[in-house]
Amino acid sequence: MTTDNMFDVLIIGGGVSGMSCALVLGSAKNKTFVTDKKIGIFTHQKNSSLQEAIFYNAYGITPGKLGSELLTESTQDLAITYPHITQIPNEKVIKIEGSYPEFTVVTNKNSYQTRNIVIGIGSANTFDIEGLMQFVEPHKKALPEKQRIQLKNEDHKVADGIYVIGTLAGWRSQLAIAAGSGAAVATDILTLWNNGVQTHAHDSIR
Repeated sequence: MTTDNMFDVLIIGGGVSGMSCALVLGSAKNKTFVTDKKIGIFTHQKNSSLQEAIFYNAYGITPGKLGSELLTESTQDLAITYPHITQIPNEKVIKIEGSYPEFTVVTNKNSYQTRNIVIGIGSANTFDIEGLMQFVEPHKKALPEKQRIQLKNEDHKVADGIYVIGTLAGWRSQLAIAAGSGAAVATDILTLWNNGVQTHAHDSIR
């Protein structure tokens, strides 16, 4: 496997948790242990629950904001603010092969190499990524009749190099919870890159 095109992390899902994870990782770009890291996100959003959402109860979001607008604006904002993050639109991940630190992510169009994977594509029971099905279990915080699923995880970690975020991690679908879940995993990855030293990324006007 060549390392030239190897991503350090690939985020699967362009909804709230995936974009939040990408934004926090992007904001750490000036940290010495992040400057050489290659970050990518699959921004497939067609099945995002945001498509039908409107927000009156989310911190920092103007009341009446449509979720569909957030989806469009988030990818645009990510491209402008953190252009070093590779956005991969219009591709659906169908298979994950390998193990840490050399995974292959196969989509309906291409394949990619990455050291770490973050999965945030919602908790619908139509989940069908080959190589991850053994981690699927019933969602612990959803009504049984909704038939939601989650991936078995401990503090978002599914296996070495594989993280799950948002509702697929077993969280409820409040926007703030999903966003916090994505940001939490981003800081876990930053800590990993910083040789285990606890770290995070804050923006400041100073």
